[in-house]
Amino acid sequence: MSQPNSEVSVGNTVFSNDKPFSLIAGPCQMESRAHAMEMAQAVKEIAEELNIGLVFKASYDKANRTSLSASRGMGMAKGLEVFAEIKETYGLPVITDVHEPNHCAPVSEVCDVLQIPAYLCRQTDLLVAAAKTGRALNVKKGQFLAPWDMKNVMTKVVESGNSNVMLCERGATFGYNTLVSDMRALPIMADMGAPVVFDATHSVQQPGGLGGTSGGQREFVATLARAAAAVGIAGLFVETHDDPDNTTSSDGPNMIPLNRLKDLLLWLQDFDRIAKNGSFTL
Repeated sequence: MSQPNSEVSVGNTVFSNDKPFSLIAGPCQMESRAHAMEMAQAVKEIAEELNIGLVFKASYDKANRTSLSASRGMGMAKGLEVFAEIKETYGLPVITDVHEPNHCAPVSEVCDVLQIPAYLCRQTDLLVAAAKTGRALNVKKGQFLAPWDMKNVMTKVVESGNSNVMLCERGATFGYNTLVSDMRALPIMADMGAPVVFDATHSVQQPGGLGGTSGGQREFVATLARAAAAVGIAGLFVETHDDPDNTTSSDGPNMIPLNRLKDLLLWLQDFDRIAKNGSFTL
């Protein structure tokens, strides 16, 4: 069996379990061209100041909203136009979710990384189609899966001819409307050979917790991100917004206020340096 690459490069951004963490960050949903451009510029300035590799994230379609009437985003055609403009204007690699196999090819023409949503991580046709684009993949671990089950998911991608796959932890279902993050998942998935990303904001999500929308406990993002950085990760995934309490995006309660992002990352870099400076095992 072919093996995943232990290091995934996306432009000048490198994801490796043994190197300083890189960042996947941006708003949950692409709300408008103007907002996406503003967020891309702001996040880029923070990442450059802290010397952190960055892939800008936004979703042109949130296909798994709790309510049928909830806002889903700009749609693929308009969204890809904005991603192309962000790449040209700011020189940033970009990542977005894909939900159907026939979305993979057109999205890959613009986006540098395709993200497989947690709910869809076992969908073989989607994984194969995404793998065959040749783009790097960030596959989120399903809330319903044990970390060791991701080996089968990873194998589907690698055996489809793509070794540039990252595995992303985002919490596991724990009772109703609640997720829990098991930090053991990070080294377990790292042992599979692929870079591991920790999604700090979706890990505090409360799926469907507000009835018609998902809730979240933003106050615990820093706690979980600190724990993950201390374990050692290749990448940190955070959703951020300039006004997360007044947005139509699905993850407003989870998103980090943009004006706190720099301080959070600066703090996490200290834990990351300790984690990467040797190891201790029993």
